[in-house]
Amino acid sequence: MSFRFHFMFTKEQRNGIFLLLVLIVFLQAVYFFVDLSYDKVEVDQESLTKFTNEIDSLKRLRIEKRESKLYPFNPNYITDHKGSILGMSNEEIDRLLAYRMQNKWINSVEQFQEVTQVSDSLLNVMSPYFKFPEWVVNSSANSSYDAKNELRTFSQKYDLNTASSHQLQKVNGIGKVLSERIIKFRNKKEGGFAADVELLDVYGLSPEVIESLTNEFTVKTPRVIKEIDLNLATVDDLVTIPHIDYDLAHSIIEQRQLREGYKSVDELTKVIDFPANKIKIIELYLHIEKEK
Repeated sequence: MSFRFHFMFTKEQRNGIFLLLVLIVFLQAVYFFVDLSYDKVEVDQESLTKFTNEIDSLKRLRIEKRESKLYPFNPNYITDHKGSILGMSNEEIDRLLAYRMQNKWINSVEQFQEVTQVSDSLLNVMSPYFKFPEWVVNSSANSSYDAKNELRTFSQKYDLNTASSHQLQKVNGIGKVLSERIIKFRNKKEGGFAADVELLDVYGLSPEVIESLTNEFTVKTPRVIKEIDLNLATVDDLVTIPHIDYDLAHSIIEQRQLREGYKSVDELTKVIDFPANKIKIIELYLHIEKEK
């Protein structure tokens, strides 16, 4: 009796079992008689490659446009890195740096091409972004500046290390603020200026004002500087020099090892991130011992 009990179902249970059997049979029929396979998608490889190349080209164009955007700049301060971005060759950049190391300034597009010898096509691309000081742009002011500044000999000039604020103010372009700033800078170091070129470090003095100032004043009693042998200098030695920090000092020594010693102080301009426009100041503190 108990065995029979296990095979007794209610009407609802029998209906459920029937529906389950019908569903199983239906699914089996679908599996055997219905083709559920998908057609293989054919890819046009040539079109895909062309589309991919176009996307890559647009990306590169966007990057180049972002990276090469130029803003007005003074061509006197073009560095190795800036020059290479502009498309200048190493020789053209070297000519510009050599010219600037003579403490000379470029004041026109024509003079820039004369010094660097860049091609006309490259000059046409670069020159629209050249930005010269106002005194250069204003030709009338420039001509009057030249007329009022006859070159004086060394003996005719006053000593920059003893000049008073009142005397300095007699130079065109130097007022009370700049004259006091010059004297304050001079007094920071015992002995004053070591050379006229240190005026480049006085904030607010433009190249034309410095030129006018050094026509009236010059360093006749220079501060004594103990020079460091560039080929023996340590990092701690180099960081005592103006405009040289620890990163630059390490780069200088690394370049020295690669070159097996420097032949001249000017070779420092080839060191990455070296401030080429300050080379005349930096070389006041350096020398290279000649081999005997």
